[in-house]
Amino acid sequence: MTRLRFAIASMTVLALVPWSSAFAQREQGDEGHRGPNFVFFLVDDLGWMDIGANGSPFYETPNVDKLAEEGVRFTQAYAGSPVCSPTRAAILTGKNPARIHLTQWIGGPGNPDYERNLPLEEVLFPELLQQAGYKNIFLGKWHLNNRIGEGTHWPDKQGFDINVAGHFRGGLYIKNKYFSPWDIPNIQNGPEGEYMTDRLAEEAVSFINQNHDSPFLVYFSFYSVHAPFSAPDRRVKKYEEKQETVGWTEEERFQEGMLAGKQLTYRDKQDHPTYAAMVASMDQAVGRVLEAVKAKGIEDNTVVVFFSDNGGLSTSEGTPTANTPLKAGKGFLYEGGIREPAIIKWPGVTEPATVSDAVITSMDFYPTILEMAGLPLRPELHQDGKSLVPLLKNTTQRIHDATYFHYPHRSNQKGSPSGAIRKGDYKLIVFFNDNRRELYNLKQDIGETRNLASEMPDVADELYRELKAWWEEVDARFPDGYVAD
Repeated sequence: MTRLRFAIASMTVLALVPWSSAFAQREQGDEGHRGPNFVFFLVDDLGWMDIGANGSPFYETPNVDKLAEEGVRFTQAYAGSPVCSPTRAAILTGKNPARIHLTQWIGGPGNPDYERNLPLEEVLFPELLQQAGYKNIFLGKWHLNNRIGEGTHWPDKQGFDINVAGHFRGGLYIKNKYFSPWDIPNIQNGPEGEYMTDRLAEEAVSFINQNHDSPFLVYFSFYSVHAPFSAPDRRVKKYEEKQETVGWTEEERFQEGMLAGKQLTYRDKQDHPTYAAMVASMDQAVGRVLEAVKAKGIEDNTVVVFFSDNGGLSTSEGTPTANTPLKAGKGFLYEGGIREPAIIKWPGVTEPATVSDAVITSMDFYPTILEMAGLPLRPELHQDGKSLVPLLKNTTQRIHDATYFHYPHRSNQKGSPSGAIRKGDYKLIVFFNDNRRELYNLKQDIGETRNLASEMPDVADELYRELKAWWEEVDARFPDGYVAD
């Protein structure tokens, strides 16, 4: 029997936020009703092309691919940001990172300044589930507070009953720290050499085994596939052999191109053995958790969400993955930095093996989960999110007229401060260092190879006006000296 080794968790009861009297009356009058369980997988730095279901030519993800066959796979799902902390905040708050001024990975350079702790005043969707009787567990990477906010801004203060391994750091930075002993808070060290991804899966399975009789939220926030790149030797060996079989040369593996106004080298071919082993370990963890759900007989009442916080790392820090045919990767507002793998399985509702090209965002999960749980929507909270339920029920084909992105910082990956708007097939990127504009038709040019700004100035100008109006609405912050023209 799996031994439960949960980290020390606070069971502090949060102040209740009122929900509608209609819901309260339904709960009182319908004792047999139970909302679905939720399993939310959030993978760190996983690129759009990093799963088999999206066409990865090298990585193997049979469990994630099976999930796609059982639910809806979204081909145009967007993170709130091309870096981690802002997207994580967007998922939990239902707000665009620009609206809450949490626009940079926490700990990153701050011109302009940004929030370094997810404000406790924000009401997160796990808090509303908790108030409705859900038992919630957070596992893995938090990265939504700084050192000063340690303890006061951990997951157990914001809607989670149990916090396993969540703290201020965004990664397991020393190479061997994917392996026990980890020396981080909120998780006990396991046997020497235990792999973090495997351990988090064990904790999730143990939680499900003990809490399957009541509604729950498992928020499994992987540390992988973030650097440093490290995986069990036996898994790496498999992909070392596969790399030899594929046989890419260094010249074929990497390319050069203009990205954000700079000539940069980027990875064009997937064949990094350790990264592949990390992807495989993630996939095995997904399989273990979903098998536990099935074993407890609750599969038909469990919603599963699979998502990533930003695009794959393709231009720096080891350049482990390729996002081709998408342009660039993490740290850029090109598609490679913000378009994510996304799957939702809602048993009894979603048609298996459905593929949707509707544009969705990380802010949409908040109202979607509320509606799935039978809770009232809270538009004053999830201001930038829209429920995906109509898409999942196939009663509409589109929920967003326009989507917005704001990353006013220089990224570690050599991206430039920029903002963007996606409306219909067109996407406009504005670079703040020189007010340069790039306009792309994503339907015709998914790789963003042809800048149409000079050919279609009317379209570029209209999108720019809408973007500027949105900046005013959310009180967006900009680098020193930037003035919109």
